[in-house]
Amino acid sequence: MRILIVEDEPGIFNFLKQGLEEESYAVDIADEGNKGLQLALSGEYDLLLLDWMLPGVSGIEICRLFRKEYKETPVIFLTAKDTVDETIFGLQSGANDYIKKPFHFEELLERIKVQLRPKSGEHSIFKLGNITLNTATHQVFKSEEEISLTQKEFALLEYLMRNKGIVCRRTRIIESVWDIHFEYNTGVIDVYINALRKKLKLSEDENYIQTVRGVGYVAKEI
Repeated sequence: MRILIVEDEPGIFNFLKQGLEEESYAVDIADEGNKGLQLALSGEYDLLLLDWMLPGVSGIEICRLFRKEYKETPVIFLTAKDTVDETIFGLQSGANDYIKKPFHFEELLERIKVQLRPKSGEHSIFKLGNITLNTATHQVFKSEEEISLTQKEFALLEYLMRNKGIVCRRTRIIESVWDIHFEYNTGVIDVYINALRKKLKLSEDENYIQTVRGVGYVAKEI
């Protein structure tokens, strides 16, 4: 899951970035409104955390413009604005939730989980051949056997299974799973792919994670 934080106080956005990355979220930061709006409208995020008062475009305006393009993506305001009228105004601007500064990280984390919880009709369970991945319980099974994965292994497998049948380029994998946005030796992906294949005990007839030479990987049922 990818989160955009639009916040101009370094102490806050560095704290949030570290905490959310420890929870296996990929996190981008914008420290002023214009950059935040540009990133938000790229459509690459599963959730937005917005400060209200920002240099350039305000958080309220970002939320309004974002809502015109993306109706379902959750938005949470993080702000020192704390009157009832201000809270109502923020929610009416299109936010899903509103948390006042200062706040406890644990509370924010739970609010994020609530917003990212699968809606009615959506799936938290993904299948790939005889492999089942449950994002709600953070479990992976091959047939009836539970497979123990590290957080990064789970995140990589989830990314591939969410994009089943689509060739996932190395750069997109490294950005989405490792949150790295510059030229980087993507050989680390090969290491994790090999680890996944071994832990999942994939036979030649279970070539569910296929290499696309010179491009990346694709999760594909045989």
